[in-house]
Amino acid sequence: MSWNNNDLPGGFVVPPMPTAPPPAPTDSLRAFAVAVLNLSGLGLGYALMRRWGLMAVCWVATALLLVVALPADPDGVPGTAVVLYLVLLALAAVHGAVLGLRTRLLWPPRAWLAIALGVVLLAVPAGGVVLYGDARDRATEAMLLERLERADELVRASGKQSFTTAESDYRRALAAYRGLRDDHPGSKAADRVPDRLKTFYSTVGSPYAQKNYCDAIAPLKYLRTVPGTMGRKQLGSLSTWPDDRLATSLYECASEALGRGDADWTTHFGDLLSTFPRSGPAGKVEPAVSAEVDRAVKQVGGSDPCSAVERLRSLSTQVTALPGEDAGVTAALGKDADRADTNADSGTYACGVRQYKDKKFGDALTTMNEFVKSNPHAKNRARAQKIAIAAEVAQTVPAAGRSLPTTASGGSIAVTVKNDSPDDITVMYTGPVTGSFSLKACGSCTTYSFTSTILSGFSPCHDSGKNYPQRTIRLPVGTTYFVHKSRTSTGKSPASDTAKLRPGYIYTECAYMTSLNY
Repeated sequence: MSWNNNDLPGGFVVPPMPTAPPPAPTDSLRAFAVAVLNLSGLGLGYALMRRWGLMAVCWVATALLLVVALPADPDGVPGTAVVLYLVLLALAAVHGAVLGLRTRLLWPPRAWLAIALGVVLLAVPAGGVVLYGDARDRATEAMLLERLERADELVRASGKQSFTTAESDYRRALAAYRGLRDDHPGSKAADRVPDRLKTFYSTVGSPYAQKNYCDAIAPLKYLRTVPGTMGRKQLGSLSTWPDDRLATSLYECASEALGRGDADWTTHFGDLLSTFPRSGPAGKVEPAVSAEVDRAVKQVGGSDPCSAVERLRSLSTQVTALPGEDAGVTAALGKDADRADTNADSGTYACGVRQYKDKKFGDALTTMNEFVKSNPHAKNRARAQKIAIAAEVAQTVPAAGRSLPTTASGGSIAVTVKNDSPDDITVMYTGPVTGSFSLKACGSCTTYSFTSTILSGFSPCHDSGKNYPQRTIRLPVGTTYFVHKSRTSTGKSPASDTAKLRPGYIYTECAYMTSLNY
């Protein structure tokens, strides 16, 4: 008896063994559950379907993202990495949903339980995003605080240098503070900027606190420009912080320069009067100038009247150039300038006397001529004229300048001066008395050759056929120095003669001209 292996006693038939588990019936809830589980980034949907390789791909992608993202950086995760990862999650969700449509889950037995688990697990990436955001915020705050510290260090280091050297670093620090305040207004670093600006102002303006007023001017002027970039409203009281300090520094620095005789005092006083015309320091400018004029006037009677006169001239010019918005101050300064100029004119006489005594005859001549011209009614004008004559004589005959001439005139001895030259001449003399006069040219006279003047028998002014222009003056006994010079031929050198006058004699002084060309 035989039978095949498909036949069983009793009429039963054994069905053939299947080669693979039969597919599960389609279940859209299960597909959705797998998609939700894969969105966690851990590939759990693949794990519940026993697709271990695909799960591993999700783990590797998530690990790579963590490597790129951690530690948290203020710039965040590169956008390319985020996009690629999101694309991968979307593909995993779609692919998992397709597989889960006909594949039973290893666990849980119900699709809705898997959906609930997936929703819960979505908190993992969501929480990671929140935690990463917090970490990124902390990193950003740390970066901003570090930037604030670098700016603070610039200010500290710059405070140890001169403003000229440190100005560029001050500007960099200020730009950093402005960037923190404007670009990151809610940050801890931005909240600390107001206090840092107070430190910035006090550091930049530190020369004022040290009473180095001249050094304080440039940094205080710079601080007055800061509101233009930082905003007056944002700076508050700091926007006017430099004003009083700058006004005081301008006054103090200019006052020191004025007392030393430096020329830059006018610049600082000018800035003060034009920038802070109603300030207390501006009100002290005119009294300071007036006191300096008084000091220079007193020095005219001292040992160096010429320097005092020069100082007064300079003061008159400089004070006149000072600007001013206050009419009262301007008027007072104008009076100071006039007073300086007037005293300079009168002090010119004292200067000329000092120059004469110091044997600076050329300077004395110029100074006394200036005094005579500028002061027609001065009480010393007549003597100044005498000193100018004596100084000119002494330029040719230095011995004539041994003593200062007086205003004396006349004498008991007659001296006749004749002109034996073809030029108009000026005759100057000094000694016991000083004076000058002019003689017309001798129409029939000629210039003598130098050789003829050294030969024996040379006797000018003795030709009876000529009518010599002449003048007789009376002089005291003593030594008188004569100089006569051409009034029409400026290129000819003056001639001189020294006459020792004694009673009982008649003296004749002859002026003639010589030339090497004859």
